[in-house]
Amino acid sequence: MQRLIASLVLVSCGTLFASAAPYPDRFVWIFGWSLGQDSDVAAITQLTETAAQHGINGAVVSFGLDTLCKKSPDYFRRLEAVRQACERNKVELIPAVFSVGYGGAALAHDRNLAEGVPVQDAAFLAQAGEARFVPEATVRLANGGFEEFTGNKLKGFNFHDQPGEISFVDTQVKHSGQASLRLENFTANAHGHGRVMQEIRLRPHRSYRASLWVKTDSLQPASAFQISVLAKNRSLAPRTFKLPATGDWQKLTILFNSLGFDSVRLYAGVWGGKSGKLWLDDWSVEETGPLNVLHRPGTPVAVRSEDGTTTYTEGADYAPLVDPNYSPYRGDRAAPPLKLRPGSRIKDGQRLRVSWFHPMVVHDSQITVCMAEPALYDIFDHEAKLLAERLHPRRVMLNMDEIRMGGTCQACRGRNMAELLGECITKQTQAIHRHSPNAEVLIWSDMLDPNHNAHGDYYLVEGDYSGSWKHVSKDLTIAVWGGAPREKSLRFFAGEGFRTLVACYYDADNLNDVKSWLALARQTPNVRGFMYTPWQKKYDLLPAFGDLLRETR
Repeated sequence: MQRLIASLVLVSCGTLFASAAPYPDRFVWIFGWSLGQDSDVAAITQLTETAAQHGINGAVVSFGLDTLCKKSPDYFRRLEAVRQACERNKVELIPAVFSVGYGGAALAHDRNLAEGVPVQDAAFLAQAGEARFVPEATVRLANGGFEEFTGNKLKGFNFHDQPGEISFVDTQVKHSGQASLRLENFTANAHGHGRVMQEIRLRPHRSYRASLWVKTDSLQPASAFQISVLAKNRSLAPRTFKLPATGDWQKLTILFNSLGFDSVRLYAGVWGGKSGKLWLDDWSVEETGPLNVLHRPGTPVAVRSEDGTTTYTEGADYAPLVDPNYSPYRGDRAAPPLKLRPGSRIKDGQRLRVSWFHPMVVHDSQITVCMAEPALYDIFDHEAKLLAERLHPRRVMLNMDEIRMGGTCQACRGRNMAELLGECITKQTQAIHRHSPNAEVLIWSDMLDPNHNAHGDYYLVEGDYSGSWKHVSKDLTIAVWGGAPREKSLRFFAGEGFRTLVACYYDADNLNDVKSWLALARQTPNVRGFMYTPWQKKYDLLPAFGDLLRETR
């Protein structure tokens, strides 16, 4: 009996010890350094030393590790120094690679891999060896200079928030003409709104440019300013701008595509404003010609006669329609002409219909690449090989978050977007395993999470990401992130049989949310660990974070 009791005590203690063991994965997300200078190495080395002192055993790093074929010897010297620092501190170096939503790495290899939206049958006129875009009808924004008003009420606009209380006609401060629109006293609105809106007519599947002059004075938060283009509650231009809180007049320009809509609601102003002032003036909208034309199999250019009976041939009738000043971030410029070839069947005075595809910028800099274009996977495979040769990773993070476009070019149009996303992730994983066979693959959660971004009506995506989690391997480790602690998300992935890593923190001044995540994790199976995840390069609380994870589960 005593021997039995002793055995039970040992088993009980062993069970308590197992449940009290720290999480095996205790990571820090390191980003914001490009390894473009030696000081980057010093900062990262210091960070890994601090992390190691507080029980952190992995560093997930994102500094251009999927464009290794384009790096300089100095970059590789710095990368090796970082690798050695991680090894010295016993902190595993985990590369984060292969973003599709933030497609800069893939676009550095080939800018034409950007997801494209179509412009269909825009009018051109041939003359003197070239054909130029000709707007068919003037897109009219009434009273865009804010010159017509009665008191503080503007003519021509569908509304502006609380005239005489939030929105004011200002005849003293203006960019041009006799008046501008001033917005202030935002807290007088229950939502902090200070906006102006006008509905305008346009043509479906055409490219447009909206320009607006803006001035600020102590605007808080400056990030509350937006120019929005909405059609049936869908945002056609999900752009943001980095305005200064106080700044003189500057011109802001956005490009947008009308998609299948013939009217839009054009907004400008502040959502969630707190204080300060904003002036708007000289607002205009116009149809644009072939800016930022994409050239790949999924984004063909088509040139036809006006009646559609003749399709002309690139190389014989016209030169490739290339934008020599290609820049998706710069819309305030002239569109290039279509150059005609000697002997072209296109004659002077002839009207044409031209179709092409162009990329879109989401927020201030995001450009998505097409997941259905085969050339993308050649790049992933080549970079996975270089990654294996340089770092021999035991784990790799896929940067597959916030894929805000898709289903609009000929390569992916009509595809089931959930299946296409799963196919893309599977091919990325296969590329990694070809060159690092035993590497564990981690991935951000949002595009596989029905409680986050795995759904329909997502930004500029034509299609639905619902069910995407059914099309990927259960061997993936899901880094769950996004806002406050997400109990539904953690439980969802556990129920689907995935391992999870809790990616939390997000630049607060305390670790209260982290403590809440820890409480959720204790109640959820298959949680492998936690990652300190700042978006603003804030690492002051990393020591306290590591100490928290040292406590028992």
